[in-house]
Amino acid sequence: MLDFTWKITPDISRLVNEVSALNLLFTKYYPQPENIASLLRRSILKSAVFSARIENIPARLEDPQVHRQLEVQNLVTAYNFIFSSHAPQKLSLSLIRRLHRLALKGLSAHVGIWRQEPWAIFNSAGIAIYLAPAHFNLPRLMDEYISFTRSLKEPPPITAAIAQFAFEKIHPLADGNGRVGRLISAFVLAKSDFSHILEFEEYTDTHRPLYYQALESGKNCTGFIEFFLTSLVETAKMSLETLKQPPSLSLQSKLLPRRQELLAIIRDHPLCSFDFLSRRFPAVNPKTLHYDLLQLQKAGLVVKHGVSRASVYSSAPS
Repeated sequence: MLDFTWKITPDISRLVNEVSALNLLFTKYYPQPENIASLLRRSILKSAVFSARIENIPARLEDPQVHRQLEVQNLVTAYNFIFSSHAPQKLSLSLIRRLHRLALKGLSAHVGIWRQEPWAIFNSAGIAIYLAPAHFNLPRLMDEYISFTRSLKEPPPITAAIAQFAFEKIHPLADGNGRVGRLISAFVLAKSDFSHILEFEEYTDTHRPLYYQALESGKNCTGFIEFFLTSLVETAKMSLETLKQPPSLSLQSKLLPRRQELLAIIRDHPLCSFDFLSRRFPAVNPKTLHYDLLQLQKAGLVVKHGVSRASVYSSAPS
């Protein structure tokens, strides 16, 4: 049986209360469906970008820039799935495998399966400082993991932290454990009415030493729970400040319908090419589509990267 432990410290209790209060504030400032959709779209993109940044792409890949783009695209797809009506209501092994396939599509040959070899973390002296469970025990351990996470009675933010911590400690995948672990915690939050609090990956990316330090503490989750809750609080505060005074909401509302749709596609698919966009609008003349993109750039809503046919587009930072 899994034997992870934790203690609900005064700091954890305070942070949980703060997370719950911030979650309620989101509905106060942005109850309109279109505004909630805009928040979710922006949050998913930022979650994908920063989750990709946390996991550096191996130098052995032939074209790091292309693979970095693909990794972000994959994570956007995975996060979108979590918040879609097609996502299941409960965490399961099939969901974990699906998230792994979505996150590492085109990046790894070992997607949707448990690792088939031993795994350990080594320090600079080459000494193993953490040895993951043996690979031949993974089928049993992952069955226990699902039962363990479903039996948790803690508040959802704590449950999300424990689920991510335990998953990364078991380390069931050959690659992508961090990305899938963060998708799991996002899923737990989404299914517990905490879907307004996202983007915690940005805090993790800017506090990587603390993140990895919190993961090193054996089987005691307490330090990681505190780190995770702090990430939710800090990023939620920043998001609320942005939402109170959305800088370009009125401008976006004045866009022509096609340009609104074009902007939404670019936000959902960062670094997309003109060919990709034109396939979404087969009935629109390419010159007209180029003009639409130019107007979005002039409005400060879209950024063009490059000057040749290989140029790609992304949404402007909010």
